[in-house]
Amino acid sequence: MRQVRIGNGCGFWGDNIDAPIRLVQTGRLDYLTLEYLAELTMSILAIQKQRHPEAGYARDFPAIVERLVPELIAQPHLRIVTNAGGMNPRGCGEQVRQVLLQHGLADRTVAVVSGDDLIPRLDELIAAGHTFRHLDTEASLETIRGRVVSANAYLGSQPIAEALRLGASIVITGRVADAALTLGPLAHEFGWSWGESDVDRLAAGTIAGHLIECGAQVTGGIWTHAEDAPHLAQVGYPIVAVQEDGRFTITKPEGSGGCVNLETVAEQLLYEVEDPARYLTPDVVADFTTPTLHQTGPDAVEVRGCRGTPATDSYKVSIAYRDGWASAGMLVIAGPGAVEKARASGAMLLDRLRDAGYEYAHSLVEVLGAGDVVPGVLPRATPPEVVLRVAVRDPRQAAVERFTREFAPLVTSGYPGTTGYTTGRPPVREVFAYWPALVAKSAVVPRVERV
Repeated sequence: MRQVRIGNGCGFWGDNIDAPIRLVQTGRLDYLTLEYLAELTMSILAIQKQRHPEAGYARDFPAIVERLVPELIAQPHLRIVTNAGGMNPRGCGEQVRQVLLQHGLADRTVAVVSGDDLIPRLDELIAAGHTFRHLDTEASLETIRGRVVSANAYLGSQPIAEALRLGASIVITGRVADAALTLGPLAHEFGWSWGESDVDRLAAGTIAGHLIECGAQVTGGIWTHAEDAPHLAQVGYPIVAVQEDGRFTITKPEGSGGCVNLETVAEQLLYEVEDPARYLTPDVVADFTTPTLHQTGPDAVEVRGCRGTPATDSYKVSIAYRDGWASAGMLVIAGPGAVEKARASGAMLLDRLRDAGYEYAHSLVEVLGAGDVVPGVLPRATPPEVVLRVAVRDPRQAAVERFTREFAPLVTSGYPGTTGYTTGRPPVREVFAYWPALVAKSAVVPRVERV
């Protein structure tokens, strides 16, 4: 039976920049996917685009394409699908097109998928009755409308499949569901429809995409028994080999580090899942309780029996808004009673700020090394040295900037054994809060165009 091999060489913006190259060189791929976006990433890209209209996309991607030129020449049928377009898919596509032209690859078509960015239409949509109420609190978007910096619908796989049908060698999207990067190529290659007759295949493609979307997390990275994964420093990134009936196998390039087994796959299957029986995507509602996992060989796990039901009539919308300022600083506290001295130092720092007239909307004192990262999970430790971390968040930028000046004085006016201040004052950063909402699919029009 015919199969399609898709490898994912990036799980987030900041992932290993060599992984896509190695995967293409050794993976015998039909498609390479690269997943760059998270909710925070979209707000950062939105601010970048506001400052510089030509920005707003994952700048790493054109450089990756340039490094892949020898492989693109050697493998003319390889296609790339990525959400690197962020807030500016066309700008990203134009940069990639220039790279291809510079290297004599004018025959490779670049297509971009847009329509997810709702900011230009947000007030129009609100006036038309789309409420964008917070999914958890049901609060009205009007309460923070003036601070909104980005609003993006999670598009599905259909526009990706359409771009591939039009002959695109590289497809660059804005915000789409992560698994759509895999499902789009599969629907295109196998002719799957988005009707009820193919919901189980759509569920299989979605689950396949979910398993590889975070890169090395399914090939031994952060595995519960990662110490048993051989050569994790050279971890291989995942490949999914999918058959037309929806069965698929998770594997990785032969000879690469890490491992693929029942545990690594099962752990990733449940990653970021609220209701395993109803995993909502723009394409299908996938039932994660139905697949069965079978170890079919070294570093090969076959997944069978995926089931799904038709998708809902809404897109999820990721909205980011300005929510004040924050900073966090750290100091090392060493010697007898390190834990107690660290806690007292954190309280002292906040007391001094209070005496100076600064109360913060949110503050946190943590003693790293004493169990504060996982409170109540592990026994409290009594280490000879710890890291004191103090963080604040407040609507007033000046108040947070004042906070950053209070760490260094602890070195001479705090407890003995206080050190680690040579990195300078901690930075102040703007906070972008997350507002999840829904919008009717009928209100969103995905667009596919060549560049």
